[in-house]
Amino acid sequence: MLSSIESFCGAGGMALGIREAGFDVKLAFDNDPAHTKTYNHNLGPHSHVMDASKVGGAELLAMTGIRRGELDLFSGGPPCQGFSKQRRGAALLQDPRNRLVLDFARLTNEMYPKAFLFENVAMFGQKRGAPFIKEIAEVLSDYSITCFQVCGSDFGLAQTRGRFLIIGIRNDVGGPSPFLETSDEYVSVRDVIGDLPPPPDDYSEHPDHYNHRKCRITALNEERFSHVPPGGGWQDIPWDLRLPCHKVADVKSGGWPDVYGRLTWEGQCPTITVGFDSFTRGRYGHPTQHRAITPREAARLQGFPDDFRFLGNRTDVRTQVGNAVPPPLAKAAGQAIARVLKGERASTSRACPSRQLDRQQELAF
Repeated sequence: MLSSIESFCGAGGMALGIREAGFDVKLAFDNDPAHTKTYNHNLGPHSHVMDASKVGGAELLAMTGIRRGELDLFSGGPPCQGFSKQRRGAALLQDPRNRLVLDFARLTNEMYPKAFLFENVAMFGQKRGAPFIKEIAEVLSDYSITCFQVCGSDFGLAQTRGRFLIIGIRNDVGGPSPFLETSDEYVSVRDVIGDLPPPPDDYSEHPDHYNHRKCRITALNEERFSHVPPGGGWQDIPWDLRLPCHKVADVKSGGWPDVYGRLTWEGQCPTITVGFDSFTRGRYGHPTQHRAITPREAARLQGFPDDFRFLGNRTDVRTQVGNAVPPPLAKAAGQAIARVLKGERASTSRACPSRQLDRQQELAF
């Protein structure tokens, strides 16, 4: 079995997918104890509370008994909030969370694995991420780097989650270029959560479904949302019930159209964020019930199995679910890397668009 170490592991979404792709995750780490507690509860005692900016590659290898250059895969998804559309110029470059991207590159260089997998928001693959991609390429010049802009719906999710991946293969490993196999099957919200019973009205966890618990809302907000049809939003709320800001918003220009948004059974969900448990933050309203989706419903939309239990308080759970790498996406990336390391080729002609990084060209997609 191929070996791997994971950084910024969160609750274990990437590790779950990587394991299904045939990797043995020897070690994982994150700086949030709540994340590592959930990881270890579901995936075994491999996750540790560690700060990526303070740990060294030699220390990680010593913990696994693997020598430098022998590790098959180093993976991770450094925090992405620093690459928000709202952050620009110096604020973008100076955000300390963004520097963790370079710690990922440093650790890769120190451990010298045969391959690495980097995951981040789709925005990272555009101009705002170009300086960091360039620095990653310079630090990791011993690797052939391929970039991917991916959408969750291409990997069996009922979610249009856009992400950016970098797969690096050490130059002396050789082999075919990494190839992400995708699916042409359309998966709807109904397909994923349609069989779940309503969560208990007393806000407790459903006895048969982990994390299937609805979020408390005010009676007024529930009344507002009761007027929103499937696929609708705040524009469908009667004038006398609207928030003051919605009475002055320009409907034609959008005015945050997904706020108070309700999903449709036959449609797909937008990107699951840490605010998924409140329909006041986006299109996260249940298709027919007057509530936001539950953590279990969000976890299903992210591709987690029902036996995966998220631990902690409400903030812990929604952060773990919203920030997770969808396991099906991680599995596809892991399989692509495993094929290269084993010298195999993909079995299908359907592939996710990729781009071989040319260090002499513009880096933005």
